This record gives sequence, C-alpha cells and structure tokens, in this order.
Amino acid sequence: MSVTVSTPVLHPAPAAPEEPRDAVPYELIELFFFAYRDFVGDPDRILADYGFGRAHHRVLHFVERRPGLTIAELLDILQITKQSLNRVLKELVETGFVESRTGTQDKRQRNLYATQAGRELAVRLAQLQGRRINGALAQVGPEAGEIVARYLAGLIDPSERRKVQDALAGPR
Repeated sequence: MSVTVSTPVLHPAPAAPEEPRDAVPYELIELFFFAYRDFVGDPDRILADYGFGRAHHRVLHFVERRPGLTIAELLDILQITKQSLNRVLKELVETGFVESRTGTQDKRQRNLYATQAGRELAVRLAQLQGRRINGALAQVGPEAGEIVARYLAGLIDPSERRKVQDALAGPR
C-alpha cells in the first residue's frame, strides 16, 4: 500500500506554555532518535559500498530533486560550510554521480545536475526510505500522512519554514 503525502502548508506553531522540566517528552525524543537511526541506516549501507556517507546522500537527494540547483542554493538548504560541501561535491562529480555546469545567465554560477548514475542511486535510496515511511503510515491509518507532515513541519525552526515549504514544492 502506498500513501501519498501532500505538501504541507507550514504555519507557525502556536506558542506553547512553559512546561515544567519533568514534562520533557523523553519517549518521543528517544523514538525520534531510533526512527532516524533506522531511516538513514538503510541508505547508509548502500552508500558505504560507494565510500559515501550521509552528506553525499543529502547532496545527491537535493541535486536529483532540483536539477540546475546552484551551489549557493544547496548551501542554503543543507546549512553546511562551503568547505564541507566542496569536499562532498568533488567526490560526487569525480565518481560520475553529479555534474556541474556553467550557468547560462551568469557564467560564474555553477548549476548542479545528477547524472544517470546519480539519478538511479538517489531514486534507489528514496525508494528505500519511502517504503519505510509508507509502512509506518499504513500502521496508523490513511489520515496519518497529513498529521505526520504537520508534526514534522512543527519541528522546523519557524524562521526556516517558508524556505522549506518552497523546497517541498518539488523539482523545478
């Protein structure tokens, strides 16, 4: 069973009243850690065969989803240093998963594109993660996708929500 999640509209969460220290949702915090561990663990095993890590996965994911993405846009999405991105991007370009092209409007600009091999790997990783997400959603019912999307959107820093919503609009 496949569940389709629509792009959520990200609204600022209402201000929560101050909670006492003992109201920390430790169980949810720990479930989030374990869920993240397994969510990225499936792709990690495949990426290890290429000598890649999670940073490679994130770069490849967004480059595949947004063909022509600029380095500046990718830096803004990932919020990593230029030095970190350059190292990962260099490896992805040298191994034939990403190509960098000179911008058509601005020759100083570099636009990033996934190669055929890059697209295939990115889709393979997304399908793994999609199966895990769809399996979890199937356990909680058809209305869960929208609830989970709103919940995850609520975890995003309010100053970043608009940018994330724009990125969720899908490929350009």
